[in-house]
Order: sequence, then C-alpha cells, then structure tokens
Amino acid sequence: MDGEVLRRLLADVHAGTVDVEEAVRRLRHLPFEKIASATIDHHRAIRCGFPEVVYAEGKTAEQVTAIVGRLAAAGGNVLVTRAAAGQFDAVQASQPSAVYHRAARAITIRQTPIQLSAGTIAIVSAGTSDEPVAEEACVTAEIMDQRVECIYDVGVAGIHRLLAHHEMLQTVNVCVVVAGMEGALASVVGGLVACPVIAVPTSVGYGASFGGVAALLAMLNSCSSGVTVVNIDNGFAAGYTASLINRLAERRDA
Repeated sequence: MDGEVLRRLLADVHAGTVDVEEAVRRLRHLPFEKIASATIDHHRAIRCGFPEVVYAEGKTAEQVTAIVGRLAAAGGNVLVTRAAAGQFDAVQASQPSAVYHRAARAITIRQTPIQLSAGTIAIVSAGTSDEPVAEEACVTAEIMDQRVECIYDVGVAGIHRLLAHHEMLQTVNVCVVVAGMEGALASVVGGLVACPVIAVPTSVGYGASFGGVAALLAMLNSCSSGVTVVNIDNGFAAGYTASLINRLAERRDA
C-alpha cells in the first residue's frame, strides 16, 4: 500500500464511507506479508516513495505471479524487472491490466492516476545495442510518474548527434547516460550539463570490453565531476535514483 492509497483510506474512514472494520482488513498485512515464496514489504512505498519492485530473474512464473498479485492487491503501482515473456503471460492471466515492455524486459501495472513530474529526466544512450538498458531506466522512471526525454544512439563516435540536443539537456534535473564499449559518453555529457549524471555501463562491446568492465572502470574514472555510476546493465537502479533526484529538485523549487 503506497502513501497515497493510505491517505485515501484514512480520508474515507474520516468521511464515513469506509468503516473501521474494513479499514482494519485492508491494513492487516502491514508492514509486511509472508507468502509461500516471499516476504512482501508493504511499507516500502510509505518509507521510500514507491512500492517494492519485483526482480523476476531466477523466479518461477508462479512465484512472480503470486508476488505481483499481493502487491497489486495493496492498490499501488507495480514494477517487475528482468521479466521473461513467459512470466508476463502468467502475470497477465490474473492481472489483465499488466503491460509487458519487451525491450526493457519489464512488467508494469498502473493503478494510481498519473501525476507527472514538472521536472524532466533525460535518458541518453550511446548506441542502439544499449537501448534495452536505457529502456529499463525509462520504464522505471515513468511508472514512478517522472517526465522523461529519451535521446538514443548519440555515442561519441558521432559527437554532433549529441550536441544537437545540447539546449534540451540544459533544462533537465538529472541525466541517465547508458553506454558500453569504452563508456566515454558519460564523461562527455557530464562536461555539458549542470545537473547530476548517472552513468550506466552496459555489457555491449567486443572482447576487451570484458562484459562491461571496461565501461564501468572508465565511468568510475570519469574526469567530469558530476558523474556517479551504477552497476553494469543496471538501468533499473539508474531510473529509480534519477526519479528520487527529480523529486528532490521539485521539492526545492516548490
């Protein structure tokens, strides 16, 4: 149950449209709920601003479906990362509103009205092969109600493609930069903007890229001061962190 759902429930009790016993029934599983395959943290949204996210890789379709079902029953939005098509089919059978984002390998269920952020997150990727990771960041930010601008295939081998977006990049609150190979794009973007840059190394590249380690080390050694780095291929963490930064920026400007 997220914070907005809890507020609505308390308001309904105050207004007399929901009786106390019904409210107790809805709150019974707070702060967590134990099911056969997981212990679900229903207080996560209240503490952190978004419900617990399901990492599907390594779980059976039945396990994912059971966890998603309990999260959805709490009334908040649901995000599942690293989900296979078969897992989505199982989820959709019981949650018809579920959407599969094939490129991102993510499942979303939206149950709350969109309250789009005033500030914007830019998601910038170096090459087409980096797009699945960039899309994971995008889907994550969007289900968290963030305004997102995606700029894809603007790697340093054709730097003019990135510079064409220079003016827009000056207007955003945070940039997510996704790149494999030598990972240089994050440093370039970091030298162009006055906002935080979250760099995401990808496992894209030939043998000497070592499955993303070369890009990871390059980003960690960036000469641009505003660059911070998440793990290899971890678009989810970048999108989530960018959303938190964007929210803080909006509080500052309020």
